[in-house]
Amino acid sequence: MSSDAVSDSRADENEQEVQGGGNETLSKRQRKKLLKQQQWEEQRDLRKQKRKERKQQRKLEKQAQAEDRTDCPDRKRFRKEAEPSPLRLVIDCSFDNLMMLKDVKKLHKQIQRCYAENRRAAHPVQFYITSHGGQLKQNMDEINKGWVNWKDVHIKSEHFHEVLSKEDLVYLTSDSPNILQELDEAKAYVIGGLVDHNHHKGISFKRAKELGIAHAQLPLGSFVKMNSRKVLAVNHVFEIMLAYLEKRDWQEAFFTVLPQRKGAIPVGQENKQEQDEDEDEEDSDTCEPGTQNNEDTKDQRNGKQEEHETQQNQSDSCERTAV
Repeated sequence: MSSDAVSDSRADENEQEVQGGGNETLSKRQRKKLLKQQQWEEQRDLRKQKRKERKQQRKLEKQAQAEDRTDCPDRKRFRKEAEPSPLRLVIDCSFDNLMMLKDVKKLHKQIQRCYAENRRAAHPVQFYITSHGGQLKQNMDEINKGWVNWKDVHIKSEHFHEVLSKEDLVYLTSDSPNILQELDEAKAYVIGGLVDHNHHKGISFKRAKELGIAHAQLPLGSFVKMNSRKVLAVNHVFEIMLAYLEKRDWQEAFFTVLPQRKGAIPVGQENKQEQDEDEDEEDSDTCEPGTQNNEDTKDQRNGKQEEHETQQNQSDSCERTAV
């Protein structure tokens, strides 16, 4: 007997049961639907067993792959092994009340970038986020609740000078007269967590002096000529420090990180750029006489055309007179 015949037979039986119980008649489509539902319920345990078997099979395959990797220790490693640095980088988030919410959100993104870059750095630093609270914490709770699971980062609600020894602190600020030539990996360098569009100029330098801690600025002017102001975003300063730990060269670190919109060029190459610009202007000037010559030639052509039209008109006049 075919499956369709069996299905119809079972549907007829179900129909008889329904008719006997409720005196209601089911259509053929309803009978088939009811039969499929019953079959689905009957096969529930079978499907569950198959899912368990597939899950067990995947587990065995993963174990086999792990054993293969263990048996082959000389396999090429695509990521270079990181060598953590003892240097501490601190983001001071105590300026929360000076920022609008949109700027707090920007700071949050910059901190996320710092965390990500430190996780993949060749020499990750000891990362601290201090004075964590207020709008910043609220925004992080709303937008990125996973921050509580961040690894290799010390997030503190206290001020940085309450967490770390003042003797170890160096506040990085572009207003400091001290130029940072070398990194002391025993120190803790503080970056002001402030996005203010230059509304509170010199505030980080003022804070460093009030606390009586050391301060310095990155040697940006010694290696880089920029069209814009020298104030950098939090993540740019953080990434420059990471790049220097890897490359041990300030200029290379700066040009690895600085965005193109800053218009940065190496110090000493300004004259070359100005010379290139002057040559471009000269090339532009040499085109002007050619333009003038073209205009003269055009005027000559127009003059000849007018002369020809005059002669033609005279000829037509003579012809009309002759007629």
